[in-house]
Amino acid sequence: MDREPTAIPPAEEIVGSSTAFQDVMDRVRLVARCDSVTLIQGETGTGKEMIARAIHRQSSRNGAPFIKLNCAAIPAALLESELFGHERGAFTGALAQSKGRFELADGGTLFLDEIGDLPLELQPKLLRVLQEQEFERLGGSQLVRVNVRVIAATNQDLAHMVVNKQFRADLYYRLNVIPICLPPLRDRAQDIPLLADHLVKKFAIRFNKPIDTIPDEVMGILRAYDWPGNVRELQNVIERAVVFSRDNVLRLTLPELRQMTNPLSELANRTLAEAERQHVLDVLNQTNWLIGGHEGAAVRLGLPRTTLIYKMRKLGIEPRHTHRTRSLAPGSFARPGLGRP
Repeated sequence: MDREPTAIPPAEEIVGSSTAFQDVMDRVRLVARCDSVTLIQGETGTGKEMIARAIHRQSSRNGAPFIKLNCAAIPAALLESELFGHERGAFTGALAQSKGRFELADGGTLFLDEIGDLPLELQPKLLRVLQEQEFERLGGSQLVRVNVRVIAATNQDLAHMVVNKQFRADLYYRLNVIPICLPPLRDRAQDIPLLADHLVKKFAIRFNKPIDTIPDEVMGILRAYDWPGNVRELQNVIERAVVFSRDNVLRLTLPELRQMTNPLSELANRTLAEAERQHVLDVLNQTNWLIGGHEGAAVRLGLPRTTLIYKMRKLGIEPRHTHRTRSLAPGSFARPGLGRP
C-alpha cells in the first residue's frame, strides 16, 4: 500500500536561542541549499527528525514528498521491500506490485532514521541507490530510477561500528558527506526556559487548560535536571505536568520529576554516588573481587587499576580476600594479589 507523505511541521516548532543550537540551524540553512546526502547524529530525543524536516522545508524540494523510514522499526526480512518495493509474487503474500519508500519519495526527501540498525546485507543496495539513484524492486528485473535526497540519522557511533565490522565503511563515508551533530539538551541549558514555555502553551491549547505561568521554582527544577532523554523527555514531563496542574500555574516538584523520568522510583531517589558504588560492587562481585589483570574489575569498568582502587576508597568499598587474592591488612590496597592490567 502506498503511504502518504509526512507533514512538515511549522518553523515555530523548532525552539532555541543558545549558541550551540543556532550553530545547528545555520548549518541547516546552508545544507538545505544543496542536495548532498546528510547524516544527522545526536543522542535519543535531540530532535533529529525535526531537523531533517527543517532541511526539507527550506530546500527546493519543499513542494515534494517527505518520506520517512525507521530502520529499527521494520523487521529485517521486510526492510528491503519497504525501501525498494516489490513485484507481484516476489514472496508469499505479495499479491500486487508495491512501491517502496524510495519511489514514494521521488522528487523529494527520504529520511532514514536509526540508520545504524540497517542490516549489513542491505547496506550494499543502499550504497548503490545513493551513488546511482537506481534500483530494482524485490523480485523484479526492471531498473527503477529516482531523484531523491537522502537524510540519515542515528544515535550510534557509526565510525566505531565500522571499526567493529558492524557497518560498512564505504556506506559510512557516503552517508557522512555532510554531518550535522545535534547537541544534547544539557549542553544548551539556556534553551530550557524557551522550550518549557513553548511546550506549556502547546499542551495548554491541546488540553484546553488555561495555564499561563511557570513559577521560578519549577523553572529552577527544570534547568537543574540533566535530561538524559533530551527534548523528548522534557516534552513528556511538561505534558504530564500540564495534565495534572489544577489552575493556571504549572505545578511540578523535584520528587514528581524524579518519578516521571525514572519509573524505578528506588533508583530515581538514589544519589549519583550510591548508584556508582552499587555498579562498582556489582562488577567486583562478577570478577570474584579481582581488581587488576585481564579478567579484573578495572578492565570491565574501563579504568586503570590505580584509578579503580582510588574510587573504591572514595566510595568506602573495602577489598575482600578471595582465593584469587593474597591476604591484605585491613583497609590495605597493596599490590600483591590485585593483579596488573
